[in-house]
Amino acid sequence: MIEDNEKLTPEEIAAAEQPVETPEADPLAEKDAEIADLKDRLLRAVAESENVRRRLEREKADAVAYAVTGFARDLLGVADNLRRALDAAAKDDVVASPLLSGVEITEKELLKAFEKHGIARVESVGQKLDPNRHQAMLEVVQEGAEPGQIVAELQTGYVLKDRLLRPAMVTVAKEA
Repeated sequence: MIEDNEKLTPEEIAAAEQPVETPEADPLAEKDAEIADLKDRLLRAVAESENVRRRLEREKADAVAYAVTGFARDLLGVADNLRRALDAAAKDDVVASPLLSGVEITEKELLKAFEKHGIARVESVGQKLDPNRHQAMLEVVQEGAEPGQIVAELQTGYVLKDRLLRPAMVTVAKEA
């Protein structure tokens, strides 16, 4: 800023007051920048729509694969009751043999239907406790078993393909 106008000539003062001229922007460079911006936005929009399409396909496949989850959980109680009936009948001499055979056949058919639809039992006894598949209900001191090893199964657990339907309720060995 000019502080002392008396020392400058009138031409110098006029030159200082004139606005500084800026070179005009190149219209071609502006259009190239706009094209680059639009191209980037288009590529992002295409990528986003592709991601949405893939996610929807994956969700659809999961919905088809696991559609029977609720129904399968309801049938687990039936499988449990058939097993309890067979266990009780094995201890009782009063139960007629044909009735026992019928219940055994029914259980086998149910387990075969489970297998057909990807429902499998969770392995428990003798395994290490896996909190993702087992629910520890009791801890007991058991000779010959390592701490954390499952020694008994109170209720069978089941998986549907790779998802847990119901954890196995188990008894786990602990240190003495």
